[in-house]
Amino acid sequence: MAEEKVYINFDEGMKRIMNNGKLYIRLLGKFKSDTTMPDLELRLSAGDLEGAQALAHTLKGLAANLSLTELFEQIRDLESRIKERAVPEDALDTVKSVYAETLKRLDEVIAKYVT
Repeated sequence: MAEEKVYINFDEGMKRIMNNGKLYIRLLGKFKSDTTMPDLELRLSAGDLEGAQALAHTLKGLAANLSLTELFEQIRDLESRIKERAVPEDALDTVKSVYAETLKRLDEVIAKYVT
């Protein structure tokens, strides 16, 4: 049986900000409007691996700090491939899929705790 992916580790995220739920929800909302992922896509498509690596590192940090577990893992792997200058053409597909699912789950979490 396949392990279920953890997109948002809410309990861990809350611990990271000393159980301040309002702040955590606000940070999750800010993440939704962050442009790092679209910028990363542009840099990769332009062949700018140095810029892409910097953006991947930034996104990895954001995902880690917000406990966006699956996104963190996928970005960590992508950043490693970029560092090695061995980025397969489809490397971004999985990351984009996980990013989209993470945003969907963020909407659910935010809606649950804002109402």
